[in-house]
Amino acid sequence: MADINFSPIGSQLQSPVIKTVGPKPEMEAAEAKNGTFGQWLTKSLGEVDRLQDEADSASQKLITGQSQDIHGTMISLQKASIAFELAMEIRNKVVAAYEEIKRMQF
Repeated sequence: MADINFSPIGSQLQSPVIKTVGPKPEMEAAEAKNGTFGQWLTKSLGEVDRLQDEADSASQKLITGQSQDIHGTMISLQKASIAFELAMEIRNKVVAAYEEIKRMQF
């Protein structure tokens, strides 16, 4: 059986929303290895930001003539674009899932 524990968002970042009876060592080991969802999200958004900063720097160097590497600049711009699009799609899926849960009747 699973007990559902409703609490305000942000009040219990470390504990799961659904608590099951009995320990789940494989889940605890995976969480210890990968961190929490919040930590993963923060790391991923930091990586997107880093890629965008790198692309901006490369394009500035190309514009000012400090660099002649147009291929490297285009690659870094494309990496930043793809990372941003992926982050937006993940956000859209999370919002859609939240709205679906909101519509559910208990």
